[in-house]
Amino acid sequence: MASERSEILAGIAVLAVAAGFLVYAGQSSGMGSTAGTYPLKASFRAVDGITVGSDVRLAGLKVGTITDLTLNPQTFFADATIMLRNDILLPDDSAILISSEGLLGGNFVEIQPGGSLENLSPGDEIEDTQGSVGLVSLLMKFVGSQSGNGGDSAGTDSGTSTGTGE
Repeated sequence: MASERSEILAGIAVLAVAAGFLVYAGQSSGMGSTAGTYPLKASFRAVDGITVGSDVRLAGLKVGTITDLTLNPQTFFADATIMLRNDILLPDDSAILISSEGLLGGNFVEIQPGGSLENLSPGDEIEDTQGSVGLVSLLMKFVGSQSGNGGDSAGTDSGTSTGTGE
């Protein structure tokens, strides 16, 4: 009888801990309540690595989340809705861009505040946007710029340094 009671109590404790983790995961992923936030909109050329629930950061700190991503059929851009904390008032000339946490890290949305005296209102659109840049496209640009130099740069350097014989 005592072992049944301890098994039941252990099961209840496990279920309580699991429920606590679910609540925490829902709140940290942006699926929780949106009280204390206001919406802003932005339109990006590419949103690779960004999904609903991605972080929106200002000075490296999370200040909001992405709540909606849709394709605009007229512009073929990705329209994003961002829920930003009420205590963060952004100037209307602020920029928003998709940044990477590192070479192999995930992407997040970064806000760079402007210097205007006028602030964005709830529902306004941030006009200055920069979409994500893919690692492969960066490597292709680098390789393309290296091959466009008109030959082997190592051979050119070795020829000029030994040409006088001094």
